[in-house]
Amino acid sequence: MTDPQLSFKEMCARFDVTPRTLRYYEYIELLNPHKEGRSRSYGPREVARMKLILRGRHFGFSLEEIRQWLDLYETQGTASQLRAFIAMADRQTAALQEQITALQASLQDLAQLRAETQSRLEELGEK
Repeated sequence: MTDPQLSFKEMCARFDVTPRTLRYYEYIELLNPHKEGRSRSYGPREVARMKLILRGRHFGFSLEEIRQWLDLYETQGTASQLRAFIAMADRQTAALQEQITALQASLQDLAQLRAETQSRLEELGEK
């Protein structure tokens, strides 16, 4: 029994991505579907890679980081890939924490400016 294959259209629908996105992931070698003429089919390996790509994007990793990380499995094996992921996750966690800090400062600044503006409006006799 062969593993189920998804068509191009089914792959787009399953992962809620545009055809352009799927073609681009193929172009930059994140995915390598089986091709017969102009049709493409995606097996379990490509489905698993797509899940990892989308998860990586969700966490803010670049497509190049994801491509390199996926390639580690092929070239150096699971342990290298897992070590690389830990390093990537540590870097991304630090970057996200910096973004949170910057957003909190922006929220405080905006709240202060709003309060000052409200006071000014009240000084003018407006509410």
